[in-house]
Amino acid sequence: MIEARRAQLPPIARLGDFFLRHVGEIGAMALFLLESFGRIFRSWGQFNKAVRQVYFIGVKSISVITLISLFTGMVIGLQMYYALAKFGADGFLGAAVSLSLVRELGPVLTAIMITGRAGSSMTAEIGVMRISEQVDALQVMDINPVGYLVSPKLAASIICFPILTAFFDLVGIVGGYITGVLLLGGNSGVYWYRVSAYLKMSDITGGFIKSLVFGVVVCTICCYMGYYTHLRRDSVGPEAVSQATTSAVVTSCVLILLADYILTSLLF
Repeated sequence: MIEARRAQLPPIARLGDFFLRHVGEIGAMALFLLESFGRIFRSWGQFNKAVRQVYFIGVKSISVITLISLFTGMVIGLQMYYALAKFGADGFLGAAVSLSLVRELGPVLTAIMITGRAGSSMTAEIGVMRISEQVDALQVMDINPVGYLVSPKLAASIICFPILTAFFDLVGIVGGYITGVLLLGGNSGVYWYRVSAYLKMSDITGGFIKSLVFGVVVCTICCYMGYYTHLRRDSVGPEAVSQATTSAVVTSCVLILLADYILTSLLF
């Protein structure tokens, strides 16, 4: 009924309706984030739940992060070696690989991989609890659902994203070394010298700031989509959970790339 009425509106009115709905959605997400962050420090009981989420988001993601980072570094090393060799600058391979990973690819790919592995699970878990009325049961028992379900995940994301990003960068640089030095015959000493000479602390700090922002964005979007699954207009029940999970992953990936562009413009 509501969608049919919207279709009858003039084009300018539909545009305004679209804009206002999305502004309201952004505001609701901001308030959701503020409440989630504020409730991290309300109870010592949050610590145990946060530790379990650190294990789920961080420890269980190490294997996929290791695999992706190793092959990413190897591919960058391969492509950069041939590109730099055309200009007689293959000695700068270490600088090219390390800067590409630390400033851009490390934070972005880490966030996207965690979104696919852990973010989708957050949305599905909370969404199932919502449609099965477990969230309502928490409210009946005078337990704040946001503090109980979302705050530990947010705390764990803030902890895990920078650590996994640093691990991604390290393994990726080793992957570039494997390709550029061990397979293509580059000089080992020159490779590591260029890494240490051209990789500055500001680059590392900027990468960590990006990873923190990505962690907050991913956790907020995924938990918000799951928490309000019952309000979706496109589906209900289990189908709503699947739609919410898909929307959460797609929206998180888009916002990661958008935030990456904004932060790169501000930090570097």
